[in-house]
Amino acid sequence: MQEHVTLTIDGAQISAVKGTSVLDTAMEFGICIPHLCHYAGLSDVGACRLCIVEHVVNGRSKVTTSCRLNVAEGMVILTDTEKIRRLRRNIAELLVAQAPNSRAVQDIAVRCGVREVRYPFHNDNCVRCGRCVRVCSEMWQADAIGFIGRGKDRHVDFPFGRKPDFCKTCNTCIDICAMTITPCPGPMKQGEERLCSACEGQLMMTTNFTDSCVWCEMGRCFGCTRQLQTAAHQ
Repeated sequence: MQEHVTLTIDGAQISAVKGTSVLDTAMEFGICIPHLCHYAGLSDVGACRLCIVEHVVNGRSKVTTSCRLNVAEGMVILTDTEKIRRLRRNIAELLVAQAPNSRAVQDIAVRCGVREVRYPFHNDNCVRCGRCVRVCSEMWQADAIGFIGRGKDRHVDFPFGRKPDFCKTCNTCIDICAMTITPCPGPMKQGEERLCSACEGQLMMTTNFTDSCVWCEMGRCFGCTRQLQTAAHQ
């Protein structure tokens, strides 16, 4: 029999299954916490840092990733404070500067309130979210790809740069990648990178409820937890 705990998220008392992450619990109850590296069914690594929340203990708060924080009895979580919005907005701004040719990243930037990009644009084809590595290892148990190098040289590749015989050629690593869908206006050429903002109109409903999930289309291109849950119940 599942054990439940009661916690408070943004002032609302919620009953959740013990051991469930704060991110999954919040999304299940319609509280939007932007995220990118998280994917239902895979382990969480907190790589993108977008899902940060404030965990309040004895009147003092600590900023932590909600995907790596499990619910507990009496826990108090704040997902939409000014501090969290500011930190999350900066993270999203850095991501869109790094990889503007990803619709997933562009949509997240809009959802987090990014209105301008103060950092130099790059045209990277990877944001090191680790989705592809985890799905290869955990779902297919192939370990055909992995992270190689450190720091700015860290990237995803085959062992020794060659596709191994044990690769299942399932292409799940491509399907799950946040970089596979370009912005609606099309790919941005080198030197022409920009903040798209084409989907900003979808956020009109969130003007007064910025932390609420409005079942927007912004999550479809990267498998938002809410979109996956909705599909599973259809």
